[in-house]
Amino acid sequence: MTIKVLIADDHQLFREGLVNLLTSAPDIEVIGQAKDGKDAMEKTFQLKPDVVLIDIGMPQMNGIDATRQLKKELPDVKIIAVSMHSDRQYVKGILEAGADGYLLKNCTYHQLTDAIQSVFSGKKILSDDITDLVIKGYLEPAETEADGFSDLSEREVEILQLYAEGKSTREISEKLFISVKTVGTHKQHILEKLNLKNNADIIKFALKKGMIHL
Repeated sequence: MTIKVLIADDHQLFREGLVNLLTSAPDIEVIGQAKDGKDAMEKTFQLKPDVVLIDIGMPQMNGIDATRQLKKELPDVKIIAVSMHSDRQYVKGILEAGADGYLLKNCTYHQLTDAIQSVFSGKKILSDDITDLVIKGYLEPAETEADGFSDLSEREVEILQLYAEGKSTREISEKLFISVKTVGTHKQHILEKLNLKNNADIIKFALKKGMIHL
């Protein structure tokens, strides 16, 4: 049986590289590409893939939010995060959102195809580096990253992403269905935890983390 795959990533070159890579897999067919989280949701509803390969740091809607929504609306679709991020906060966020697997972008062809086949058959899959990170997180739960990112709540990471994408406080409040005052409170907590001063610092931080790209 052929496994139908959708690739969601904001870098066209990376998407096309995956398409070329997977053409040699006899039981895998790439049926579509998406340039951001919102596009990934629309294409998933439209094309009905078996497996979605999704990046985390994307415009419009990040991979964590897209995964959460897709799992809510289409619980049978399998989702593998394919990301450059190995930060615990990202791994924890997307696994809690319902992702079936997590691979780093430096994975090999065989790791990728094995992961696709594994999640399609109902298994969960993590790359070795991510497995070590998850285990370390359980063994050393009190350890935090020096830049304070791991101290952010899931909501704060979401708001950080939106500010980094250039959204205004009002736009964020409308998107998340929370008050402007609440958004402002979250922003203040973000600035304090990350030792930042303003929106320009937020953008610089997000660029450094790979949450957004120029």
